[in-house]
Amino acid sequence: MVLLGINNLINNLPFLFEGLGVTILLTLISVALATLFGILLAMGRCYGRQPLPFIIYIYEKVFRGLPLLVIFFLIYFGLSQQGIHLKAFYAAVIGLVLHSTAYQIQIFRSAISAVPDGQKTAAMSLGMSKLKTIYYIITPQVLRFSIPGWSNEFTILLKDSSIAFSIGVVELMARGDAINSMNPEGILYVLLFIAFLYFILVFSINRGLNYLEKRYRISGYAATSVR
Repeated sequence: MVLLGINNLINNLPFLFEGLGVTILLTLISVALATLFGILLAMGRCYGRQPLPFIIYIYEKVFRGLPLLVIFFLIYFGLSQQGIHLKAFYAAVIGLVLHSTAYQIQIFRSAISAVPDGQKTAAMSLGMSKLKTIYYIITPQVLRFSIPGWSNEFTILLKDSSIAFSIGVVELMARGDAINSMNPEGILYVLLFIAFLYFILVFSINRGLNYLEKRYRISGYAATSVR
């Protein structure tokens, strides 16, 4: 049984690595878009005029309160009944971005709160506009403060991408499920290998971002985020 399982794994390695490529692509696109929207909406929440902060607050609460699987189903199956047909990959990207952005707003908002108000006052007293103050003074510090919370969200989004197989995205976990359907004997070794790949990805991301955190840490300040 052990040899059968190992042979099953070896024969399906190219199939699994193709799924790994889809997982990585899905994660990178989603985290990049969610980060961009997270920063913009956090700025709108902190510096925008009403009703913008209230609208962002409602968005944040709604998408933090919905399970990711429900979001996927609403986008992929719900929109299709309204005549909007999306490919599974794009539906997964939209779902992950909507879900992760809601958390990243909190991460960047906490980082904005960690920047002393005196810096904004000093910059504006020197003649800088509010927009330039945010861009040149606040944003660089926010990006550095947010690394710990953002790295946590990055790894969570990577693991959440495995749920995308529920709407037909042929990523890593979907490949494992397909192997199980075709040849269930020795599937344990395939699943253990998939778990190992996820572990390697998460470990590598954490190590890399921990290095960035230490390299760009601003002494004397600390920013925290709660998921």
